[in-house]
Amino acid sequence: MLAGLQNVTFEFGARTIVEDATWHIHPAERIGLVGYNGTGKSTLLKLLVGEYLPSRGTVERSRNTSIGYLHQDLLSFDTNESILQVALHAFDRAKKVQEELDELTKKLETDTSEELLLEYSHKLHEFEEAGGYEIEHKTEEVLQGLGFSNADLSRPYREFSGGWRMRVLLAKMILQAPDLLLLDEPTNHLDLPSIEWLEKYLTHYKGAVVMVSHDRFFLNRMVKKIVELYQRELHIYNGNYEFYEKEKIERIAIQQRAYENQQDYIRQNERLVERFRAKASKAAMAQSIMKKLDKLDRIEDVALERPDIRINFSVDKIPGKVLVELKGVSKHFKNIDILENASAEIERGDKIALIGANGKGKSTLLRIIAGTEPVEGERKWGHNIDEAFYAQHQLESLDLNNTLVEEMHTARAQKTDLELRTLLGCFLFSGDDVDKKIKVLSGGEKARVALAKTIVSKANFLLLDEPTNHLDLHSTELLIDALNRYEGTIILVSHDRYFISKIANKIWEIKDKEIKEFKGNYTEWVEWNERMAAREKEAGSPQVAVRSQEVPKKEKDIPANNPAKPVSKSDKSGLQKEVQKQQRLFQKLEKEVEELNAKKAELEAKLSHPETYSNGEEFKKTEALYKDVVAKLAQASKEYEVVFEKMISLDEQLLGS
Repeated sequence: MLAGLQNVTFEFGARTIVEDATWHIHPAERIGLVGYNGTGKSTLLKLLVGEYLPSRGTVERSRNTSIGYLHQDLLSFDTNESILQVALHAFDRAKKVQEELDELTKKLETDTSEELLLEYSHKLHEFEEAGGYEIEHKTEEVLQGLGFSNADLSRPYREFSGGWRMRVLLAKMILQAPDLLLLDEPTNHLDLPSIEWLEKYLTHYKGAVVMVSHDRFFLNRMVKKIVELYQRELHIYNGNYEFYEKEKIERIAIQQRAYENQQDYIRQNERLVERFRAKASKAAMAQSIMKKLDKLDRIEDVALERPDIRINFSVDKIPGKVLVELKGVSKHFKNIDILENASAEIERGDKIALIGANGKGKSTLLRIIAGTEPVEGERKWGHNIDEAFYAQHQLESLDLNNTLVEEMHTARAQKTDLELRTLLGCFLFSGDDVDKKIKVLSGGEKARVALAKTIVSKANFLLLDEPTNHLDLHSTELLIDALNRYEGTIILVSHDRYFISKIANKIWEIKDKEIKEFKGNYTEWVEWNERMAAREKEAGSPQVAVRSQEVPKKEKDIPANNPAKPVSKSDKSGLQKEVQKQQRLFQKLEKEVEELNAKKAELEAKLSHPETYSNGEEFKKTEALYKDVVAKLAQASKEYEVVFEKMISLDEQLLGS
């Protein structure tokens, strides 16, 4: 065991965070710590590292266990050093040994005694053990993986914003490679490529990792155990987040049935006591029943406690078919070109996710669409548009002297105080919280108020910049449900892949200074990119992938500038036979892909089950089967696309005959 809690109770003022909790963390474990906002997840991490002491019980840590703890409070750190120098502090021990080696080298110029040579040999070994030979390379690799360019590495740490500073500190912590890594919302300040890089890095990380995260995709991929802080108790589930969700509902249902059965038993016996108490001949029996009830180990009512409130939108006006049209738009900053002669359209009913790496101009494009960012070119606003824009900078428009309810009334949604209080409950404000002044709220709380104001407006066009950043997992689900019922149009920027996958019906990506549109959801977009990358690798030419991305197969478009070649009558019969042959092959491959996808899903479900992991042989067998199915699916998908293209080509030739 690396660390853990043994019968720990911790009280924060008058509030009990956890009561009589036991939790042991073992080497190489991947644990997700979850719970509703405000339950005390970050407090538990602080208990583990010794920042807080328990009221009762003990916090256990192995004497030789090194712990790395990434949390938001680290942002108070400031320095003039470059980000490379800050990250290199992970290797302070190796650098100290390097200095000692330098001193020994000087001594060896005049003294070649065996004793000195032996000391030099020991120091060399120590330097190697501390990773001294790969310090610079490893540090640069990690920083680049987290989104920094080569030019950034020499820039002073203090020049960067909070989110980028947190990345530097995450890089330093990863490089230190502690036995136990505690991560509090590690993906909060990362873009999609950086999150994917972090996932790959942590997959091969040798130490144990405990993470608090509101990113469902991240938890599903990274953890094999969930520890839930719920009703001041720790509940442990051996599986990923998806497994935990299902298992929790089942566990609560079983306990609820046991509670109801016990209540029936108690009521029946209490009625017997009432009936027999007045009769002298039955008094002893009544006393016996009462003693039995007193000794009964009572089961608590465990009905699921969470804010199951529906967030409802109302749209006043129906806009025209096209809400926004961008024509020949260019946007340049001092050191970067965002867009060059780009064009795009947003139509009524679109739910667009704008994705990509940080620094590519996603938030800038949102402001261009909203009309708050000057551009070269034409931005045309449609008919009857009533927009609402949520972004971090909107926090500045909140009236600091208003209470939460008063601020909500400024959205002019014509809702009662009770309705507004109910809505604020969805955004994690309960009870007396709604009577607080805006000025006493934290940055995250202000962001939630601004988002609630956006939701309550009667806009028919929503522009949302990172709307889930300060929401817990359940509140994100409520927002997803609301946005899916919303009858208006949405364009959003988010790094939450689960959120995007549940909302978007189109994907926009700023690429080569253009707006590339994919008509489909996030899962389809990811699969499309994987197929195109595989084709590019196979063809050995980027041209294949570029053309394919611009003309997705699912659109079944035939390029107008590629006219069909005329076909002679004598060849027409042969062409028709070939078309029929390709159609039969296409149907066969379609069925094969469908079956392989089903098998892949079945094996993924099996791999996520804890029983599979507990049996080493079964896990190896299942993993081998899974890899085989993935390889076969990739091959079948390639063949499927080749046959599809051939069918299109043959159809063109027949049309031209």
